[in-house]
Amino acid sequence: MARETYDEFSLFDENRREWGLSVPIPPVQRFFVAVDGLRQISGLRWGEDEPELVLIHGGAQNAHTWDTVALALERPLLALDLPGHGHSDGSPYSGSAAASHATDVAVALDELIVPPRPLVGMSLGGMTSIIVAAERPDLVSRLVLIDITPGVNADKARHITDFVNGPKTFDDFDDLLARTIEHNPTRSVSSLRRGILHNAVQLPDGTWVWRHQQHVTADRPAPELGNLWEQLGSLTMPVTLVRGMATGSVVDDADEAELLRRLPEAQVVRVDGAGHSVQGDQPVVLADILERVCF
Repeated sequence: MARETYDEFSLFDENRREWGLSVPIPPVQRFFVAVDGLRQISGLRWGEDEPELVLIHGGAQNAHTWDTVALALERPLLALDLPGHGHSDGSPYSGSAAASHATDVAVALDELIVPPRPLVGMSLGGMTSIIVAAERPDLVSRLVLIDITPGVNADKARHITDFVNGPKTFDDFDDLLARTIEHNPTRSVSSLRRGILHNAVQLPDGTWVWRHQQHVTADRPAPELGNLWEQLGSLTMPVTLVRGMATGSVVDDADEAELLRRLPEAQVVRVDGAGHSVQGDQPVVLADILERVCF
């Protein structure tokens, strides 16, 4: 499959058909905003009115992971590509440098939204969002964490990092698709194919590479995260945890209990039939949850 056949705006109808959505496809535009000199963050602007919501994806993903959720919500919103992911420029640090990402996201939001707005972050995007909410509460009216808490560690996320840290390149598209199907046996092949088209590129030699693996990062330590539990516990805006309850989730009962100990007013919404990627496993359910808790 040649690289030039990909049109990122041509696949939304597949999302609608797969999830039985009888909704119009709104105008969707890709944007770029400078965050540090010439370095840019990219993302998708859904709709033409002022964004009412900001969505941040997980590690090794990109803004298109939210496509079905955005369609189902039928609201103007932004879906960002984290630094080093999707169409955003690489970061001076590793792709998992949440504290650095938070600085870039805050700069972008200063330009892109009329604050404050609900901020929704999944996995790495959730860790990044905790820092944004703690350091720039003026930007965030509500924080929604998708299957992530500061209690998630390497052991809990091993099945995900093993997949992400797999082969650096693939000889052809079918090899990439086969590995992705093996990792996501409950997903439809069409949805996984669509996800790869959004999240991988073909190199001039014909091989394929994940978008987040294109960037060479500087060999220097990333900014310290600090104590994310303390940062989360200090928040004054409403906080919701959306927790996947199927195999693959990285959040356990201890994480949920610690969140509620630190933030007794926080909401926890459990989603059956969803693992770590709630937006991929149950996007319409997640859209309904976001509609209830954010608006």
